[in-house]
Amino acid sequence: MAAVSELEGGIDEAGRGPVIGPMVIAIVAWSNKETKELGVRDSKQLTPSGRSRLYELIVNRAPCVKYVIVEPGEIDNYVNRGLLNQLEAIKMRELIINCRGVKRVYIDSPDPDPARFRGMINVNDVDVVVLNHADESIPVVSAASIVAKVIRDSIISRLKETYGEFGSGYPSDPRTIEALRKWVISGSIPPIVRRSWRTVRRMLNSRLF
Repeated sequence: MAAVSELEGGIDEAGRGPVIGPMVIAIVAWSNKETKELGVRDSKQLTPSGRSRLYELIVNRAPCVKYVIVEPGEIDNYVNRGLLNQLEAIKMRELIINCRGVKRVYIDSPDPDPARFRGMINVNDVDVVVLNHADESIPVVSAASIVAKVIRDSIISRLKETYGEFGSGYPSDPRTIEALRKWVISGSIPPIVRRSWRTVRRMLNSRLF
């Protein structure tokens, strides 16, 4: 296990873009050297079985692994005010504070301008480094991307047991659009849907199916 002075945190999210389901933001604190030795990569470059295998190694070995689930209702509240990045910054700051002993944290920026996003986060005695595509270049961020993705995928699987098949949850998925249409037509949109997304607003406004 890495000594406290060697702890480097990585933060990434899964599920920022979907119209259905929560967003999951995760932090993994370890040393980049030890994390790299596991063979971690950005979660998008891994198969589901590969992610699951690495997820188990990460949660069992890393000194700190934490995540937060951001539900659609809370996302809608911030998106309607144009503050989605601010919401992510708030949640990331909470994760950093709750991962004791971390001296530097790398964040995969949700903003095209990393400096602008960096200005939203201030944690005493922690060096916060915000980069675009950090999940592809910083091992501890790759580890966080794996944790966030595995947790979100497990949540989506459980939601489908309750609400039925709705595809990937992304607006580009025909199965997702079909599920949304059925819910809108029925007049009963479940709480797993992000009503602030343009896809849903258009359906509600037009009622043309």
